[in-house]
Amino acid sequence: MNIEYLVQSTGYILQGCSVTIKLFFLTLLFSMPLGFLGAMAKTSRVKTLHIIMEFYTSIVRGTPLLLQIFFVYYGLPLIIPGLRFDRFNAAALTFILNYGAYFTEIFRGGIQSIEKGQYEASKVLGMSYQQTMLRIILPQTIKRVLPPVANESITLVKDTALVVVLGIGDILRNSKEIVARDFTISPFVIAALIYLLMNYVVVIFFKNLEKRYAVYE
Repeated sequence: MNIEYLVQSTGYILQGCSVTIKLFFLTLLFSMPLGFLGAMAKTSRVKTLHIIMEFYTSIVRGTPLLLQIFFVYYGLPLIIPGLRFDRFNAAALTFILNYGAYFTEIFRGGIQSIEKGQYEASKVLGMSYQQTMLRIILPQTIKRVLPPVANESITLVKDTALVVVLGIGDILRNSKEIVARDFTISPFVIAALIYLLMNYVVVIFFKNLEKRYAVYE
């Protein structure tokens, strides 16, 4: 196998990186705020909010992401006539809702892990609930949830490959096309190396964040 072939194959596979990276950042951009709001709802004293979020997280975490992609793209238009997503938007919406549920549980666990004595101490100091959350609770919560958030982000990089079922030209689909055309396994090796590199960047990013928030230990 010559170098020119590897360069050409890598170049074509890298064209799918734009889809993978775009889906990755869109998912984090919207699912993390959704997860935070969901966590606040689950820890609130409003029973209705708690029931709604419990139903949402149970359904999403209890069903395969691949099935959810099919449901949003093929199922919703059948349930709601006139509703139609293009392939990428359907994938993005599915990923946001899916990861929003997981981040909800991660953030909920982080918030509830803070000792209740810190709330009481803040109240004695005359701090409001909002001040307590912003200055005391949330910085510690962020520190505690960084490892599971990092794990979910790594999983997200790999899960983006599932969009191949919708025929979206991501890294995996482009590599599959070359494999089918040339009957060689090297494109899959190239794709694996690209995913490994992307996850390495994610790991380094979160390690730096953990060092930054180490002051809250």
